[in-house]
Amino acid sequence: MDGYGFAVLLQSKIMPPSDPSTMVQIVLRWIHFLAGITWIGLLYFFNLVNVGFLKKLDAPTKGKVIPNLMPPALWYFRWGALVTVLAGLTYWILILQTEPEMGATLGRWFGLVVATFAIFYGLLRVPAIAKDGRILAVIVFLLVGGMGHLLVKLNTHDGASNRALSIGVGGGIGLIMLLNVWGVIWPAQKRIIAWTAANAEKGTAIPPESAVLGRRAFLASRTNAWLSIPMLFFMAAASHYPMFTGG
Repeated sequence: MDGYGFAVLLQSKIMPPSDPSTMVQIVLRWIHFLAGITWIGLLYFFNLVNVGFLKKLDAPTKGKVIPNLMPPALWYFRWGALVTVLAGLTYWILILQTEPEMGATLGRWFGLVVATFAIFYGLLRVPAIAKDGRILAVIVFLLVGGMGHLLVKLNTHDGASNRALSIGVGGGIGLIMLLNVWGVIWPAQKRIIAWTAANAEKGTAIPPESAVLGRRAFLASRTNAWLSIPMLFFMAAASHYPMFTGG
């Protein structure tokens, strides 16, 4: 940078917006991004690195690694997920306040997302489906795709913006991922960690149920990893790729 450019930089003024709503939104977005990076980063670590790593360990080594590695990793994982969704949901509600039918939009959104998760939760308990991840993947693709279609179709009306609709779809996928974390992955992993620690310390046998819970947690985690791809796309499309109109 030459002397003139540096002088211009020194003379420039930083003028943040004085609107309180704008300030609140940027704080929420910053929290959302920071927590989201923590959550999704650990999700990719679990799926791309940790699964293969643990398969290579023998039982005594797992008894040392799992009780020490997984509790702190899962702490940041599950709380990062919760903060991400809560900050994002609050931000989305602030956007919806400027558009009509906010209450109805939120009601339809919660209803469709929770119903979609309930179906997925039930599918994980069907042995034939849980045994073959490819079958589950096809069903989840159709299930979440249908949910996204309905979210857009039912909430497209005069005044609805691409921003609100796109965040609604991405946020719906994100809420399913959060429910997977707290409703499937963490409950299973918590018990597996306790059994592994007891086995290493006291020689207590690990119950056969551990395999079922481990498989269930793996499928939910792998599902979240794949769902993160469209989730991130729709979040980015909210401001950078207009594809929805409100009528």
